[in-house]
Amino acid sequence: MLTLPAEIRDAIVAHAKRDHPDEACGVVAGPEGSDTPTRHIEMINAAGSPTFYEFDSGELLDLYKQMWDNDEEPIVIYHSHTATEAYPSRTDIGLANEPGAHYVLVSTREVGNSPGPVELRSYRILDGEVTEEPITIS
Repeated sequence: MLTLPAEIRDAIVAHAKRDHPDEACGVVAGPEGSDTPTRHIEMINAAGSPTFYEFDSGELLDLYKQMWDNDEEPIVIYHSHTATEAYPSRTDIGLANEPGAHYVLVSTREVGNSPGPVELRSYRILDGEVTEEPITIS
């Protein structure tokens, strides 16, 4: 189960809506070994695409250096889907290389960047196997 502070959920949703019609992506870091998301980091979608996301390699390297310096790890890796449900695609599953992370997907297909609710779901992805998990908002 993922416990996500409301302000981080709201920041993820706002990022997804703001970047629509392109996919948004980012990371939520937290203290190493805690499974507690505390620091939201918006990332640039280097692909600039409505159907694919790609972290900028330099930006990602800088983020990992910051996390190492702060004894943090990626608790949540998120991105948006702009035209499909919030479920990992085959590409998403192939890119999932953080076995301890929660993979959060936001679908903006119904509202785009307009006000209104979005679909927000969380998954664990390990060795190509996708398992949906509940999200508790704190």
